Amino acid sequence: MGNDLADVLVVGAGPTGLVLACDLARRGAAVRIVDRSPAPPRTSRAKGPNARSLEILDDLGVADEVLAAGSDPLPMLKYRDRLAVAETDPWADSAPSPDAPYDRGRLIAQWRLEGILRDRLAGYGVRVELGREVVGLTEAADGRHVDVTFAEDRTERVRYVVGCDGAHSSVRKLLGIGFEGTTAEDQVMVCGDVDLAEGALDRTRWHQWFDEDGAVMLCPIPGTRTGWWFQAGPERDGRGRPLAPTADGFRRLLARHTALPGRVLTRAELLSTYRVNVRMADRFRAGRVFLAGDAAHVHAVAGGLGMNTGIQDAFNLGWKLDLVLAGHAGTELLDTYEEERLPVAARTLDLTSEQLRATLEAIRRPGGGLDAAITPDTTGLGVGYRWSSLARVHDEAPRHDETPRHGGGLPGSPQPGDRAPDASCVDAATGARTRLHRVFAGPRTTVLGFGPGSAAVLREVAAAYGDAGVRTCRVYAPYESGARSGPGTAVVDDEGHAAAAYGTGAFGDTDTGTGTDTDTGTVVVIRPDHHLGLSAPADDARTVHAYLRRLHGAGRPRNGSPALVDAARKG
Repeated sequence: MGNDLADVLVVGAGPTGLVLACDLARRGAAVRIVDRSPAPPRTSRAKGPNARSLEILDDLGVADEVLAAGSDPLPMLKYRDRLAVAETDPWADSAPSPDAPYDRGRLIAQWRLEGILRDRLAGYGVRVELGREVVGLTEAADGRHVDVTFAEDRTERVRYVVGCDGAHSSVRKLLGIGFEGTTAEDQVMVCGDVDLAEGALDRTRWHQWFDEDGAVMLCPIPGTRTGWWFQAGPERDGRGRPLAPTADGFRRLLARHTALPGRVLTRAELLSTYRVNVRMADRFRAGRVFLAGDAAHVHAVAGGLGMNTGIQDAFNLGWKLDLVLAGHAGTELLDTYEEERLPVAARTLDLTSEQLRATLEAIRRPGGGLDAAITPDTTGLGVGYRWSSLARVHDEAPRHDETPRHGGGLPGSPQPGDRAPDASCVDAATGARTRLHRVFAGPRTTVLGFGPGSAAVLREVAAAYGDAGVRTCRVYAPYESGARSGPGTAVVDDEGHAAAAYGTGAFGDTDTGTGTDTDTGTVVVIRPDHHLGLSAPADDARTVHAYLRRLHGAGRPRNGSPALVDAARKG
């Protein structure tokens, strides 16, 4: 048995596993990540992160690299009987806003995204252990460890295991967790990465040929000169059964449905057959073992939510594991992973099934295409956890002379569990422009204080939790007088975007610039995954402290564990 005891073993080095490993590593957790493949796994499926996943990648410090390596989503050029019949840009009317600077996703090859994340992980001293297959999982009798057996007949002990090993997850199967759902055997697609002769097609468009007897879709792969994603209805044998994908088969499909001769396709690799599976695990946790990404849920590709849902699983779980490992939070915090993410997965299964239905209906008509699956839901920005126990304040019963408080936001403002809005503002110390999501970035809970009345609470929080993974940030209105100083960070909401986004009502009339230094103000607690934990009047310090105790205990510093690690993060 190995001597080194890892905090977390991540099984599977796709985007879900890599995001989780990066998040844990920067927090100082002893994380390992293994993959059964002898070389970094490569796939041709996912076409890139959506808007919410870009926010997560931004927090991890890799968004700039992802943006540089990818491209914006392309207009879709639709054909029927080899003739162009319609062009649609699903994002034509979309634009960044103060509360959401990423209004759309990014096209980038999954293998390129994984390479960026592997490099990021290596910056924390963690590398993927390739060619390592998990064949056994046993929770130790003391309930504090998991013994993991690998195919080479070696057993190693870890504190927690997370299965991010795909739809055919060995971890899920070893746990005996059901994976109920359906497989549509008649809904089949062949996929691959191909090269086309230079100049064969316009690379500023996603080309989609939908005919009554089949389809071909070609989307240019960013960062390549002649590479394309190829998707098509399969060739079939005499009995109507789909044939396995081959380079010659792709050439025949190209010649049949497009005006291009088959010979323009010069290379084909990463070939695969995709069938529509709609399945979800019965549970996402068994003791000290968790499931995330495709290991926990699979669904139709319509809308591009597969990889993105997995990335968001990882971002939900990482901070919770860290707080438990650090001894700040009790293990019951880990129950909120399934509590929050299982309903999201269930809704995603329903949503993508509806998007697939809408797409199949659309392509029956000339001019219909994959844009039928693009809806506001595909950005991921609307996903929240209002039902979660973390969106409710658990505290001792109120005194008989005290009226319970229910938050400090105005009607229509984001509620506990919702994604925390972004907002453009100014760094009070340097005068440089910044954003609230930049303030939130890194592995900490953030406490925002709006209005002069919040200063006392921020000082108390900084004193109690400054060494326990909590940062404070005072958000000043432009008209507030006096020195802009105090613990933690300070920003000036010079354009009123922060007050508008959080509905604090702390700044008086932001249109006229009026307000008083006697405004009570509001305190907002932002979880490490950028979701609201609490919004409370600034004179309700008791509720703020009660919420922070749930996540960070009594504010004890991490004992015997590495300090928070985020020095490698790009500013």
